[in-house]
Amino acid sequence: MKNEISPEVFERLVELAALRLDAQESEYLRQQLNLQLAAIHELESIPLDTGLQITSHGVPYPAELRQPLREDQWQPSPAVERIIAQAPQFEDGYIIVPEIPHKKLD
Repeated sequence: MKNEISPEVFERLVELAALRLDAQESEYLRQQLNLQLAAIHELESIPLDTGLQITSHGVPYPAELRQPLREDQWQPSPAVERIIAQAPQFEDGYIIVPEIPHKKLD
């Protein structure tokens, strides 16, 4: 399969995501991700007219029919204490996370 996720790369992704998977779950998920990649590669292989405009969906959506965007409104979470209680480290209003070393994946 073109650009398949190897077991080694998948193990690194699982490690970075801090997931706990047994061997059967790991192999199943890796196979499912590879099937998704194969579907993406199939879609990429469809020839498209270079003059085709990019859209977020296939239906024209003129401005006069669109609802106006609503304004963002900040609302505090009612569960701040419960969220903070789950953090491994918390200091000066911030959740402290460990440094994740960056490595280039093959």
